[in-house]
Amino acid sequence: MRIGEENLKRLLGNFNIKMFHRGTQRNHRGTLSNMEINKITEKIIGCAIEVHRYFGPGLLESAYEECLVFELKNVGLIVERQKPVPVIYKGIKLDCGYRIDILVENAVVIELKVVDAINPVHEAQILTYMKFANKKVRLLINFNVTVLKNGIKRFVF
Repeated sequence: MRIGEENLKRLLGNFNIKMFHRGTQRNHRGTLSNMEINKITEKIIGCAIEVHRYFGPGLLESAYEECLVFELKNVGLIVERQKPVPVIYKGIKLDCGYRIDILVENAVVIELKVVDAINPVHEAQILTYMKFANKKVRLLINFNVTVLKNGIKRFVF
C-alpha cells in the first residue's frame, strides 16, 4: 500500500518528525551557513577525489564533469551543469556566454580544469565568475595532476 505525501506528512507530524527533501537545509533567510557550505565543499572534494582515483589524469574536462556530476547527485546534492551567468553592465543584463561548469546547492561554484598548471588568469576567471554569479564560495579543480589535493583551490568572496 502506498501512502500519499499529504498522509505521510500528517502521520509524521503526529510524531513530531520533520520530512526533509533532497538537498541541504537552509536557514531562516534561505541561505546556507558557513558550516553547511563547509560540509558541501567536503562532499564535493570527496566526490572529485573518487573520480580522480578511478581515472587519474588524462581525460577531457567534459568527461570529468559528467562523472563528478554523477557522484555529486549520488551523495544527495542538488547540482546544475553549465549554468548561464549573465553580465550586468550599467544595469543591463547581457548574455555573453559565461557559464558555470557546476553549481552545487545553489551555493558552491565548481570550475573544472584539465591543464598543466593553474595560472593567475584561471584564478582571475574564478573571481570574475563569483562576482557575476553572486556566489561566495568557489572550487577550482584541476584534474591534470597526479594527486588531486594538489589540484584543488578554494576561493571565498
